[in-house]
Amino acid sequence: MADRPLNVISICGSLRKGSYNRIVMNALPALAPEGMQIKEAPPISEFPLYNADIQNSTGFPTAVRTLADAIRSADGVIFNSPEYNFGIPAPLKNAIDWVSRLPNQPFAGKPVALQSASPGPVGGARVQYDLRRSMVFLDALTLNRPEIFIGNCAQRLDDKTGKITDEQTSGLIKQQLAAFAKFIVAHG
Repeated sequence: MADRPLNVISICGSLRKGSYNRIVMNALPALAPEGMQIKEAPPISEFPLYNADIQNSTGFPTAVRTLADAIRSADGVIFNSPEYNFGIPAPLKNAIDWVSRLPNQPFAGKPVALQSASPGPVGGARVQYDLRRSMVFLDALTLNRPEIFIGNCAQRLDDKTGKITDEQTSGLIKQQLAAFAKFIVAHG
C-alpha cells in the first residue's frame, strides 16, 4: 500500500437521499481496505445546467470549482450511479460536463472506479459503459475489474435501514476496493 492513507472520494449519480446507489456509497468507508479513506465528494446538486454563456460571463460556479478541487486532491474517484433511460443521470452528466471544461483537467490521469445498483437485472451496465466512454475522453484511468453491477438491488440493499444486506455483494465491493487501492498505487 502507499506510505500514507489513500484519499478517495465518491460521487453519487442520484440526488435522491434514499437511493440504492447512495446506500452503496455510504457503505464504502466500512468496506474499504486498510489504508484507504473514502469520503463523499462535494455535492453536485447545486450545479446549474451547463451553459457556456454562464462560463464565459461569470466563470465557473463555486460548486463546480469545489468539486474540481476535491477531484484534483483525491487519489481516486468512485462513481456510484444508477442508470436513467439506459444512460448517465442528468445531474451526473451535467457535473462531468462542467468539470470537463476546467483548465488543469481534474480527471486527467485520475484513477476511477465504477459501481452501479439497479432494481433491474442488468445492474446499471449501460451507465457504466457511458461513464467509461466519458472517462476515456477526459483521460482518466478507469479500473477494469472487478466490476460492480448490483442487479435486483432491492433484494440486496435495504432502503429502510440504508444497509447492504447481501454478504456476497459486500464481499464483491471489498474485492473491488482492494483492487482499486492497488490500481491507485500502481498509477500514482
